[in-house]
Parts: sequence; structure tokens; C-alpha cells
Amino acid sequence: MISFLFLPLFVPHVLLSSTHLAVISPQDPVLRIGSSLTATCTLSPELGLHASTLYWTLNGARLSSSTYSVVSPDILSFTLHTLNGSQQQSGDNLVCHGADGHVLAGSCVYVGMPPEKPVNLTCLSRNTKDLSCMWSQGGRGETHIRTKYTLKYKLRWHGKEKECDNYSTVTQHYSCYIPRNIALFTPYEIWVEATNQLGSATSDIITLDILDVVTTDPPANVQVSRVGDLEDQLTVRWAGPPELKDILFQAKYQIRYRLEDSADWKVVDDVGNLTSCRLAGLQPGTVYFVQVRCNPVGIFGSRKPGIWSDWSHPTAASTPSSERLQSGSCDPKPGEQNSTLRRELKQFFGWVRKHAYGCSGMSIKLYDQWRVWLQKAQRTRNQILQDDNS
Repeated sequence: MISFLFLPLFVPHVLLSSTHLAVISPQDPVLRIGSSLTATCTLSPELGLHASTLYWTLNGARLSSSTYSVVSPDILSFTLHTLNGSQQQSGDNLVCHGADGHVLAGSCVYVGMPPEKPVNLTCLSRNTKDLSCMWSQGGRGETHIRTKYTLKYKLRWHGKEKECDNYSTVTQHYSCYIPRNIALFTPYEIWVEATNQLGSATSDIITLDILDVVTTDPPANVQVSRVGDLEDQLTVRWAGPPELKDILFQAKYQIRYRLEDSADWKVVDDVGNLTSCRLAGLQPGTVYFVQVRCNPVGIFGSRKPGIWSDWSHPTAASTPSSERLQSGSCDPKPGEQNSTLRRELKQFFGWVRKHAYGCSGMSIKLYDQWRVWLQKAQRTRNQILQDDNS
């Protein structure tokens, strides 16, 4: 009886006829990492070949003849010990060749590990109308063979089990998106099942209410501008995310900013639900990068905080430069300045900055007027000094 061998897709250029027959056994084996493999290539007598003339390749690399054993004139075997994980999830290519390199038979070898329990399962919702869940591989992570992850969910007290359909993967981090038909006011049970040819594992079940995992897009149209001639302040304005137009939401915002040449961000926490903020105590003539993010709170009267959005794209602006006299001008010597006035001004500035910093909502109109007047007075005095020396 003549049997037909269907070669795997990794050798599409090979076409075997009924006069060129060989069989690899076991066909497409699945093994754990560290296992040993013994495989045989059995020739059809019609080929008229001797097993001693054959050789093996794995992923295109020729196996050492020291691993071979001629079982009979028609059978050549090899044995490999302590196998490593497969180089490709679709299986490693094992091929039996004739002496001239002709492919006689092929198989796939799957070497890996069963999946471990998925971990770090978290979910979030945008505007309560959808649900996105993320998780990571458990344990050692890479299984080396194709592993399927299935996100399942159901209403806690009723309703049938459902599966998420829209998956994505970035390195070893997985996610799935449920775009519609999300119920409110009823907790969900959500979990992930991982399966491959060597086993299966299930994550812990998380229970959540959609209203507890709401987030938004970052605030849009963030603008940063100067505050008149004030050299140590910038104004930040932004538009709330579209989701916040829904009457279900209230919001609080957070700002962070950094110097152009610094990687350290300074965070302003007390912005509240305002959509503008004054940053004070900045360095004159300096470029700052500013970002804003949003947290939906007070949904349906709930006091439980939502989830912070991502930060907005950085927006840059610079504070005005201080006007200083050039070298050689008649700037009053330190000993000639009124030390009492300097001490009082320093105390005043420290008090105003302490109470006005962070967009606390306290009016700083008097401080603005003081600073503008002081800068104009300084410029006037410097100009008079220069005119007297000219």
C-alpha cells in the first residue's frame, strides 16, 4: 500500500512523487525544554537508497553525524539530548536529506514549556462605554511555543461567560479590548486562560465595577504662555477631554514641569478641577516643558477616585530674561544698598511665593503689581545711572 507524505509549509518548494517516499517518526513531536529526542527517517524500498547515505538538518543546520545511528538499510535515526526551546513558535524544521541534499521528508519539532498563570491583570474604561484589560505572562515568561491567551468575563451574579475578541501583543505584555455592551452598576468577574500543546493555566479572577476603573484621554490643547513682564511665572491652559463633557464626570487635574536640560519633573498636585494654572517661582530666561493629566472623580456621586490618564504631549515655553546692566556700568555696590529693605523684600517675596505657588486659587494680583513696578523702577534707575556716566 502506498502512502502519501504531506510536507510542512516550511518547504513549499519541495514536491514529492510516489517514487520518492520517506517518513519521519515521530511526526511533529511536542517536548519540554531539557528533554531528549530520538527520531527516525524510514525510506521506501522503491527509492533504492541506503540509510547510511542520508543526513539530518534542524532549522537548516546540519546535525553532527555522531548523533546518527543506522538502524537498518532503510532507517536512519538520530538522538539529541537536553533540548533548548524552539527558535520559532511555529516549530523548528527537522528535515531528512538524501546524499545529494534532496529533501526526503520533513517534520516540525516543538520544544517549550507549559504556560504559567498570567499575572498583573488590570482593566480600565474610557467614559464607561468600553473596557480594556492588560496582563503579563507569568513565571519565566517565554514558553517558546505558540501559546493562546483568552480573556473571559461575565457578570458576577448572572449572565453567561463571554470572550474578548480584539487582542494585541507588545513583547510579553498582552491586552484585549471590549468596545461595547458594558453594563454599569453590576460587578464583572474577569480572568485570562493560557493554553498551549503542553498544558494550560488560568489567572486569578478579578472582580470590578466599571465605574471604579474609568480613565480618560490626556487633556487636549495644552498652552503655556508668559505672564506679562513677570520673569518667574508662566500660565498653563488646557481643554478637558471630550469624555468629561458627559454629566457623569467631574475631574481633577495635575501638572508637571521641568527645565529644558533636566530630566526631573516637579509636580503640582493642587490644581483641582480648574483648566488653567499659574506657575510661580520659575527661573528667568529659562525654557520649561509642561504636561497635564486628568483623573475623573465623582462619577454618579461616588467619592472613589478614577485612574489617571497619560500625560499630555510636552508643551514648551520660556520665561522672560532678567534685564541686567552690562559690565562696567554704575551698579550700586552691595555695601551701599539698604540692607533692611533687602531683608524685608526677601521676606515679602518668600511669603507671596509660598502662598501663591501651586495654583492654590489665592489672588496674587498685588504680587503681580509689585513685581511689575519693581522691575520698571529698576530699569528706570539703571537708565539714570547710565545717563549720568555718559
